[in-house]
Amino acid sequence: MAQVKEGDVVRVHYTGKLTNGEQFDSSVGREPLEFTVGAGMMIKGFDAAMPGMNVGDKKTINIAPEDGYGEKSEEAVIEFPKENVPEDMKLEPGMQLTLSNQAGQPVPVTVVEVKDNLIILDANHFLAGQELVFDIELVEIV
Repeated sequence: MAQVKEGDVVRVHYTGKLTNGEQFDSSVGREPLEFTVGAGMMIKGFDAAMPGMNVGDKKTINIAPEDGYGEKSEEAVIEFPKENVPEDMKLEPGMQLTLSNQAGQPVPVTVVEVKDNLIILDANHFLAGQELVFDIELVEIV
């Protein structure tokens, strides 16, 4: 039976959770996720878990922040002038917004705090700094 190796295109079902059991994503009920192993399409820890798996294999892996979405970066917490926000827009902590960077690319941010003249925004990935747990099932080597 063929085992997964770097460069293979695979299809997997997965469920991603935090260490407290809170689920943040899953392919269950959808089409399996398809990606090329080792091509950088997935977070490092997920990619590294694939080689050696056979079709039908299931495993649970823990991924440290540095092999997932990285540690939280203080540089990604920014102060945004409130005057640059439309007056009719009511901002509250926890809201998700999308800004554009200098190249015009979308940057998702979370409102952390609303002050008189400033809004504190966090551009860290929402899973940054978290240890992740994935249940993975190899469905197919394409």
